[in-house]
Parts: sequence; C-alpha cells; structure tokens
Amino acid sequence: MVLLVLSLSDPRDVPGQEADFKSNVRQALAGACVAFHDTFHVRGGYVYYYAPDQSFRLGEGAATSTQVWVQPPGTPAVGLAFLQAYRATRDERCLKFASEAGRALVYGQLQSGGWTNLVDFDPGSKHAGLYRNGKGKGRNYSSLDDGQTQTALRFLIELDEALEFQDKAITEAAFTGLEALLAAQFRNGAFPQVWQRPTKGAPSAKAAFPDYDWRTEGRIKEYWNYYTLNDDLCVDLIETLASAHRVYRDPRMLDAIERLGQFLMDAQLPAPQPAWAQQYNYQMVPIWARAFEPPAVATRESQGVVRTLLRITEITEDNRYLECIPEALEYLERSTLADGKLARYYELRTNKPLYMRREGKSYSLTYSEKDLPSHYGWKWDSEVDQLRQELTQVRQGKIRVPADVKQNEVDTILAGLNDQNLWVSRYDGQRLVGQPKFSQGQEFIDSAVFNKHVEKIARFLQQK
Repeated sequence: MVLLVLSLSDPRDVPGQEADFKSNVRQALAGACVAFHDTFHVRGGYVYYYAPDQSFRLGEGAATSTQVWVQPPGTPAVGLAFLQAYRATRDERCLKFASEAGRALVYGQLQSGGWTNLVDFDPGSKHAGLYRNGKGKGRNYSSLDDGQTQTALRFLIELDEALEFQDKAITEAAFTGLEALLAAQFRNGAFPQVWQRPTKGAPSAKAAFPDYDWRTEGRIKEYWNYYTLNDDLCVDLIETLASAHRVYRDPRMLDAIERLGQFLMDAQLPAPQPAWAQQYNYQMVPIWARAFEPPAVATRESQGVVRTLLRITEITEDNRYLECIPEALEYLERSTLADGKLARYYELRTNKPLYMRREGKSYSLTYSEKDLPSHYGWKWDSEVDQLRQELTQVRQGKIRVPADVKQNEVDTILAGLNDQNLWVSRYDGQRLVGQPKFSQGQEFIDSAVFNKHVEKIARFLQQK
C-alpha cells in the first residue's frame, strides 16, 4: 500500500507542495488499480461484489469461475475507471488493465452486435451467448437494459481512442456494435430494450393515453421489442452516441442523437400529466412491461428523459429540445409526496400514486404504500430543483461540469484503503445492484465503490 503523509495545511499554500501531494495521489491511485486488477480479474473481466477472502464472486447471483458481468458496475464500468486512472496518471499498467477488460468484452460480443448481462468463457455453459467468435451456442439478444450494451460500447470506443486505434480487435468490436445499435433504432428515433436483428417500428406519432381498460387489456408479451425508456435506457444511450460522435466524427451518430431527441419529445404524455412512461407500443400508448411495471407515468424515467434532453441540447446546440421540459418539471413538482419523494408510478389520468402488492408470484395494483415488495424501488428522490438549475445553465449556454473534488475528499477516500490497497464495504441494509443477500455488517468488495473512488481521484488529479 502507498502511504500518504499529508499536511493539514492546504498544499497550495506552499510552493511545490501541491505537486508533491498530487504525485503521491497518483501513486496511490495506480496502486489501488493494480490491487483491484491483480486480486479480482478473470480474463480481464469483473463482477459486482467479492468476498475479501475471495470465497465468493457475485453478479446477479453467484458467478462461476468462468463468468464476468457486463452490466454496470461490472467489466465495462471497471474498464472506464481504469481508463480514467490512466488519463490522470499516465501509468501504462492502467491502460493495460483497461485493454484486458476490452478483450473480455470482445470475446462476449454477440452476433447481433451488442451484449447481454454477462460473458461466460466456458463455451459449454448454458449461460454462454451466441458470440461473434463462434464460441457459445446460447441466446443472441443484445440488451440495452440497465446500461449493458451502452456501457460496453462506450468503453470500447474510448479504449479505441486511448489505444490510438491500433488494436484491430477493439476497433472492429466498436464499429460492429455501433452499426448494430444504429440498425436497432426505430424509424421514429426510439430504441427497443433488446434486439436480434434490425428494427423498423412505426412512423412518428405523439404519445396518447390508452382508450381501453389498461388494467385488463392491451398487454403485450414481448414488451422488450417496443419503445423503451425503462431503467434510464436513454440516459446511458446518449453518452454512448456522444462518445461515438466525438471520437469517430460519423454524422450518423449525430443524426441518431437528434432522432432520439425527437422521439423523447413525441413521447411526452398529454396534459395534465406531461411526463413519460416506461414503455410504449407502436401507437405511442403506454403499455405493461413486467408484471409489476404497469402503464403509468414513471417518475424515475421522466427525470432521466429531462437529463437526456439537456444533454442532447448540449451536443446539438439546438434549444428546441428544451421546450417540453418546464411543464414536465412543474408536473413532477405538483406530484411530489408529503415526504418529499416521488412515487415511482402515477396512475394515468387520475395521477394517484400507484404501487403493487405481492401475493406469492402474483402482483396486484394498490394505492397504498404499505407492505410493498422489497425487490423494486417504489419511490424515487425528486431531482426537480437540480434539473431546474441545469435547465437554466443549458439555456444560457453554460457547460455543465461536476464540482471540483477537494483535497480532503481525496484524503478520506485514500484513508479508506486497507493494507491490501482495497476499499472494503460493510453492508448496512442499503439497496445494492443485484440485491445480494448480505448479512448486516458483512464485509465485501464493491466494484461500484472502486469505480466511484477512482473516478473522483482521477478528476481531482486532472482539474486545474
């Protein structure tokens, strides 16, 4: 472990001390990356959680010795963290670790061009997909759920740039993924949750409320083939397209961004609920997804749409994408609950907070927030105030940047490294990706914590 001896005074007060401090931080950051890589990688890939003694590896459930996870905070998210560390330290080991993560994703790229939630290096495993490399005979569904394909593709694009486009396998995987992603975009600019082949969809239309009893009618079994906003699909997607636009300067990326923006404006529901649903059919009517995901106004996704439209405006410098935001924020503000949170769902037309009650394997709708299933987020933090501030900034043409990272924040993060140079978490009942069954106080290594800490330290080193 790299030990830092830090002065309590601000290093900027003493000439040369700031440079020494940052030099120590660079060494510590590189050391943490080496420790994480050397302790946990499997053929360059990663999962969500690890036992400190390596007695278990978890993704969405237990991971075998041949499996790595694509869904964040797994392999591509860790790879992006290594890239950030490389940019901040110029330590070639960090770039090597990122390249290994990229190779793991190249192995697991599906013939349909994207990725599913995991990669299995055992060709005989039932979890191995129909990979481009010819190994594996399983499914061929490329997924945009939970940032799977988006994050993998964005990482490969940025890795391709960092490698100066000299690794043919990385370049080919990135281009193959982008071609498949563009082919999956519907004519009206929307995207499905998953795809196997190019999509078509229907012509552009404005969103509308169902004119039938949505509780009992209009259910669609393969909802994943329709227009999807669930789980911040577009929030993740816009960053992938933005990276591709910046790195490759392909005009089709900008066109895809603009078409996505137009779809999001079209998908805004009519007054008095001018926000967004999770899922739409080809007639732009909200539909059921899973049994506990009804056609409704979805506040998490609505706030994600606002963030996406802000980002599209920054990329395109076209303020028309902002026009629908104020009424959406006013609606969300009106819908805020007494505890300051937003219900995940609001019933169409009535705007009553809508929840689910679980009875065995079945779900039933309820207006009561008592005894809700614990596997889903039924309430969400309101981001209205923050989004209003960002809307003002974007209108004024200001570049939105994260706040500077302070020295004391870096001190605290680095002080949390144990004697193996790892950040150890303790379970305190918090909701975690993959919903691992940890006991209270149980220690574990969390890839999300590694990614967050590396990003923050790297940002500190690069800021002026």
